[in-house]
Amino acid sequence: MRILLLVDIQNDFCPGGSLAVPEGDQVVPLANKLMRSGAFDLVVATQDWHPADHISFADNHEGMKVFEKLELTRGPQTLWPRHCVQGTPGAELHPDLDRGGIHYIVEKGTSPSIDSYSGFFDNNHERETSLREIVTREANLRGVKQREIEISVCGLALDYCVAATARDAANLGFRTQIVVDACRAVNITPGDDLRTLRELAAVGVEVTTSGTLIPERTPTRRSELRP
Repeated sequence: MRILLLVDIQNDFCPGGSLAVPEGDQVVPLANKLMRSGAFDLVVATQDWHPADHISFADNHEGMKVFEKLELTRGPQTLWPRHCVQGTPGAELHPDLDRGGIHYIVEKGTSPSIDSYSGFFDNNHERETSLREIVTREANLRGVKQREIEISVCGLALDYCVAATARDAANLGFRTQIVVDACRAVNITPGDDLRTLRELAAVGVEVTTSGTLIPERTPTRRSELRP
């Protein structure tokens, strides 16, 4: 069973958004291509869905700046611009993303007191989203065992939410791969994307490309046709 996870391909993470990932919108055509290829049995999109008083917003902490880190009782927290607030246009999936190819949308980051990069858990693994339940239920309906599930992850951003989602998928025992050309990174520190891929490789996450998953067919030349 092949599953495609589309991580946070939302307006606020694309050019013009409040937390725009460089070239973030360029993942959209590849995400659509993957969905439309017929190579996947299940497509799930995650969606950052923050309340207005979310702990990750720098403007909710007096005197703090974007990208600074806070040491909180529940762990370190990177501060971000206000983004993906519930019910706002910035929280919506990118308008060019083929919604018709998505079977489920999983909201995350809904608690004001803790961030949730991963599509599976919050950052402290205290609360779980519906994602694992969806995967398990759909696998059971198909008579598929966990070892027969392959999860391909793409979206935004590689060095944060994509990485956290892939790491959790691997730790839950799923064969997991990142579709690297269908991701873009924040790269607060240059090279964060490459460091992230190395860290993920250490926990068993593979790296692939859209072209490997759905290779282009070479047109048959007339001279190759049999009479």
